[in-house]
Amino acid sequence: MGATVEDPPPGIGAIADTVDLAFADDVPSLAAALEGRDVLFAWRPQGDLLSGAWRSAADLQWIQSASAGVDNLLFPELAASHVVLTNARGVYEDAIAEYVLGLLLALAKGLGRVLERQGRREWRHNETERLDRKRVLVVGVGPIGRAIARTCAALRMSVRGVARTARSGDDVLVEIFGTEQLADAVGSADYVIDALPATDETHHLFDHVVFEAMQPWTRFVNVGRGSTVDQPALVRALETGAIAGAALDVFEEEPLPEDDPLWAMPNVIVSPHMAGDAAGWREGVVELFVRNLERYLTGRPLLNVVDKTRGYVPS
Repeated sequence: MGATVEDPPPGIGAIADTVDLAFADDVPSLAAALEGRDVLFAWRPQGDLLSGAWRSAADLQWIQSASAGVDNLLFPELAASHVVLTNARGVYEDAIAEYVLGLLLALAKGLGRVLERQGRREWRHNETERLDRKRVLVVGVGPIGRAIARTCAALRMSVRGVARTARSGDDVLVEIFGTEQLADAVGSADYVIDALPATDETHHLFDHVVFEAMQPWTRFVNVGRGSTVDQPALVRALETGAIAGAALDVFEEEPLPEDDPLWAMPNVIVSPHMAGDAAGWREGVVELFVRNLERYLTGRPLLNVVDKTRGYVPS
């Protein structure tokens, strides 16, 4: 789904002798391709595309998503069905953690201002911040959140986490709070990193109450999902100085509209949902699908099975 014969997923031809491949990139072609087929590889996961062809999916047993997050794909009929959904867990974690590190360094070192002054050919010295011993709160401690936490801990940052329920810390996270403690937990963090999936429970979890509980020097980083943030509340917090800045890779509306105030804020980094898109990710997703297909064909348990009620793979 979301691919064509002219532009197939890289390496997918390796299974052409094992299975009957068909490609689809719109509702009519997908409806035709789904007739009598039991496996769907959602190369570009689009719930509206699949829901439009759902009547043809009577024989469908398993969907492999090319994304770690399945919110764009998981429409009500799929969630209520018997069809197994797996995601691309394991492909993007380290790339996202590296990207977060880059954002933290850019914020701490004021690289945005450095580049602005370079453009003006202005030679002006200023001191920068250290990341060493800064306090980080990672909200969402699944595989992506834990990869971020490990990267931060390697720089001797003090890392705490927020999960659905509070529990003891471990070798990476000093302490793990429950989501009901979020407003209290953000108050002692220099950097708050959102690595949450999009679910009913996480919708606008970061609201005006949470942003107002942060310190004026706190920076907010979002590499989770845009729906987890009340964006107007974030804009207000940035405008009023309730927080010092933000680095955002995901948004409620994507692409971010040209007239959105976040574009012009000097204390904000905007990037176009690219944190996990390091070179090789496409090949990595196809390799995962091929491994899972081998499991499916031999009757073994699939990797990365999503709990369709929760909207993510349980840890």
